[in-house]
Amino acid sequence: MKQEFQMAAKTFRGLEEVLAKELVNLGANNVSIERRVVSFTGDQRMLYKANLYCRTASRILKPIVSFKATNADEVYEQVKLIDWSQYLDVKKTFAIDATVFSEEFRHSKFVTYRVKDAIADWFMERENKRPSIRLDNPDLFLNVHISHTQCTISLDSSGESLHKRGYRDAQTEAPINEALAAGMLLLAGWDGKSNFIDPMCGSGTFLIEAALIALNIPPCIYRQSFAFEKWTDFDKELFEELYNDDSLERPFEFKIMGADVSPRAVKIAQENIKAAGLHKYITVEQRSISDWEPQAETGLIVTNPPYGERLLSDDLFGLYAQLGETLKHKFTGSTAWVISSHVDCLQRVGLRPSAKVKLLNGALDCEFWKYELFRGKRQEFVVKKMNRRD
Repeated sequence: MKQEFQMAAKTFRGLEEVLAKELVNLGANNVSIERRVVSFTGDQRMLYKANLYCRTASRILKPIVSFKATNADEVYEQVKLIDWSQYLDVKKTFAIDATVFSEEFRHSKFVTYRVKDAIADWFMERENKRPSIRLDNPDLFLNVHISHTQCTISLDSSGESLHKRGYRDAQTEAPINEALAAGMLLLAGWDGKSNFIDPMCGSGTFLIEAALIALNIPPCIYRQSFAFEKWTDFDKELFEELYNDDSLERPFEFKIMGADVSPRAVKIAQENIKAAGLHKYITVEQRSISDWEPQAETGLIVTNPPYGERLLSDDLFGLYAQLGETLKHKFTGSTAWVISSHVDCLQRVGLRPSAKVKLLNGALDCEFWKYELFRGKRQEFVVKKMNRRD
């Protein structure tokens, strides 16, 4: 049996339970939910799988030491005790990312400098040379996390954030993060067993992530590289076995449809869909929200309308009201989920939500509302739903 070790998968606020479920399904052990992090154990195969298959993780960390410290000098002393020859040599480069949630440590940059100094001094004392810092594509990514007085030093196995899938050739203004989009789809219950529609698709992120989930294609299969490929213990044969394994992919027999009022957005979405090799599963058209015809088939609708940064408030409220009218009259029988940073806008949809989820989109606090687009009166719909449960 391969040796198991501790790992931590970072994610976005509100997606911790979704990520935990993903990791359990991948075979991770000792899965535990924390704040924007899910910790777990597994072997090297699990490390590679987590990077390839996790749709809602931003990076996979491998902690190497954890200790108590009350200032940056104490961090320096502890970091200097690590045997850095296991991970680095003087010819290699490294980069440090520090996250600090502590009143004891005011500046994450100063912590970064002291960790860098400790590693450099460790090598200088032994070899009279030091490895260099390199911010762009270093040989080793290090993560420093401080919560109050608890400090954890980890190897970052992902490198560039896992939300950067590799399929996005171009983007519209403020596109939704790919990992967040995937998490929202999983929260909405998307499993590829119905039609999927995004009537305000922008650069096509929801459409592409919906297709990847439906087909069970690993989300990071398009990436150029992962940080662990430069580690001293990298198992190329194992990674290629996982990378080339398409046995879990499944057929998709429904439609994925998108539209946007902007010709530029439609063009960008089509380019990204083509780059992902998913053009035979997804169609995108230029169409305003009011131009949709009534849909004979039901499905799942997930969309991310504008939040108001580039629209006047009257126009924005009108847009959400029109979205509500279109959902109610053109998508009867389907289920819709809408995200916005403005609750006032969501209320203008004019439909009663059956669920609300708080999420963070970039720096914006958002709410993700579910609307069940029933036929007839709401009370009749509720009664029928309860009868089905009985």
